[in-house]
Amino acid sequence: MKKQLATWELICKSLRQNIPVMLLYVLDSNGSSPGRQGFFMAVNQAGELEGSIGGGIMEHKFVEMAKEQLDHFATSYSIHQQFHDKEARHQSGMICSGDQTILLYKLLPESITPVNKIIACLSQNQQGILQLSPLGLRFTTEIHGEQDHYYTMQSELDWEYREKIGYRDFLYIIGGGHCALALSDIMQKLDFYVHVFEDRPDVHTLIQNNAAHEKTIVRDYSQLKVMIPPGDNHYVVIMTVGYRTDDIALRALLHKSFRYCGILGSAAKIEKMFEAYREEGISETLLNRIHAPVGLNISSQTPAEIAVSIAAEIIKVRHNIPVLH
Repeated sequence: MKKQLATWELICKSLRQNIPVMLLYVLDSNGSSPGRQGFFMAVNQAGELEGSIGGGIMEHKFVEMAKEQLDHFATSYSIHQQFHDKEARHQSGMICSGDQTILLYKLLPESITPVNKIIACLSQNQQGILQLSPLGLRFTTEIHGEQDHYYTMQSELDWEYREKIGYRDFLYIIGGGHCALALSDIMQKLDFYVHVFEDRPDVHTLIQNNAAHEKTIVRDYSQLKVMIPPGDNHYVVIMTVGYRTDDIALRALLHKSFRYCGILGSAAKIEKMFEAYREEGISETLLNRIHAPVGLNISSQTPAEIAVSIAAEIIKVRHNIPVLH
């Protein structure tokens, strides 16, 4: 999210200083294209740039194209389809297969108002809808019922792109120890809104955790039942100080529906915990939804390695790739 904010801040600065600036946006992507739908960057006439539409020779080509259009006062926008195949007519110079539809959009001074609203939205960890069309750049905070991305094109004079911006994915980490500190650092870089819960207010790793967007001290982990809402974009990782508190936290959340819920611990610990649940009549359906032990099996030892294994598993779930335990 910081990279997105930096790109919009460059656009804002350019518009305020009357420096022509071009917005480059990936409107659509398929296959193995290097820049996915929603990737964007800005290039101004002074040669400053922020963001990325995928990197490599393809990005370099479009940056140079943007500079040329800015220098020659070209039309306000152009749309280009790139195929990453050397046999294709509009080939990008890359051979990774797939394709992208890329917009070059020269922003006009009147765009300063929606740009400022976008900056305020991202700075305050809120959400909104960005809209691009031949009519200009627009922004609204009305997001109810909107898709993450929407793109339609009838012609270069009749097209529309909408995207939900701001944090889409929320990670709730239960426990503020060393592993939580490492996991917070990784996940905020992956554009997750990170919220850490802890029942020990003076634990030093919680105090050191500057990557988390929010930190909450609870009296008892049973409070999580009312503090963490279910959701298709909500992810939970339980990693408290021990078995007893892990158990309290999991029981508080077991009947909620999350995109991902995992618990840190050895296979022996997990089996003991789940066997007790089975004896109480808790269904296998509920237990099978829990990623336990949490993370991909890469023989993790250190907090950093454990965080990497958990992040990798969450990314697989985020991209709808089956995770086998």
